[in-house]
Amino acid sequence: MSSPDETLTGVPSMAPGTTTPGPQCPPAPPPAPAPQNPGPVERGPDIRVLVKVLPFGSAARRARAVVREVLQRAGVGRDAVTDAEIVVGELAANAERHGRRPHELRVFRIDGVPAWCEVVDGDPFPEKIRDTFQRLATLPEPDLPALTENGRGLLLAYELSEGHCQAYWTTTTTTGSLAKAVAFALPTPSGARLNPADLPDLRPSLARLRRRPLDRPAPDAGT
Repeated sequence: MSSPDETLTGVPSMAPGTTTPGPQCPPAPPPAPAPQNPGPVERGPDIRVLVKVLPFGSAARRARAVVREVLQRAGVGRDAVTDAEIVVGELAANAERHGRRPHELRVFRIDGVPAWCEVVDGDPFPEKIRDTFQRLATLPEPDLPALTENGRGLLLAYELSEGHCQAYWTTTTTTGSLAKAVAFALPTPSGARLNPADLPDLRPSLARLRRRPLDRPAPDAGT
């Protein structure tokens, strides 16, 4: 298992709506032969991901510090950075309170822009959170008293991410076990946010991971 002071870069996640293949799945068929006169190769977006292990007991604080540093370096405005900190702090706190270890933070850069953020925990059941997001998308005015404490945090995440959030199955980077990700689109310098429907393929099979020392994030003066 990676230490909390290491980061891994690559593409270790899974596209929303997909599931991890079981151990009894048959091997994939051999690739088809290449055509004699192939046309131009279409390349997908350049995807890189920062993976941070969130220490138990301070997951929210560490997640806020990492997201703040990433967005500030990208040139995102202060108010938008603050909103993203609140969202990731709520999701990390929920993961620590209601999920299972390990807890991970994943920040995806798509074509050089930090665009998508996942909070991952070892509880592989995203259905309740996914249903909450879907309910919030259909209600004209959310019924706050009807929401649990966890639901109020999800409401805040939904509103501050402008509804650009999802929950889905994934695998953990540190253990490779089935898990869930609660994710949201990060604010960008242009002001645009990635639509979850436009997410590129983030399957674990595309992972290209390497370890390097991680600069410790600056202390969070707000906590």
